[in-house]
Amino acid sequence: MSTSAPASPDADVVTKSSAGTVADNVARLVELVAARGMNVFVVIDHSGEAERHGLHLRDTKVVIFGSPTAGTPVMQAAPLSALDLPLKVLVWDDDGQTKISYVDPDVLARRHHLSAELATRLAGIGALTDALTAERLLE
Repeated sequence: MSTSAPASPDADVVTKSSAGTVADNVARLVELVAARGMNVFVVIDHSGEAERHGLHLRDTKVVIFGSPTAGTPVMQAAPLSALDLPLKVLVWDDDGQTKISYVDPDVLARRHHLSAELATRLAGIGALTDALTAERLLE
């Protein structure tokens, strides 16, 4: 009987490096989302909330966004996908380097047993974050 090591929790997460500050990247991500006709539902400022409570946390923000026309069919087919939708991008500082992280859309598609057509509705997060990380942001 063989045993295998448990998968790393990071194995399901895509992380990319980006130029500029966390704030610059969040602002640009919000612009890119809007330019693609999607909604930014909220930006969660984890580090700001920690600071307001006297705690320190590296600069950490989550942008939650999506499109009802893209997400609704996914949730109709797989109701539990609503736990993962709308999509989320973590923008965080890693010792002076801004990182962009999100759950791999292929992982989400497998988790919710989505058809190929429905899976494509989630895949755009890769191109969106590629556009973000390809740009040189002003600091």
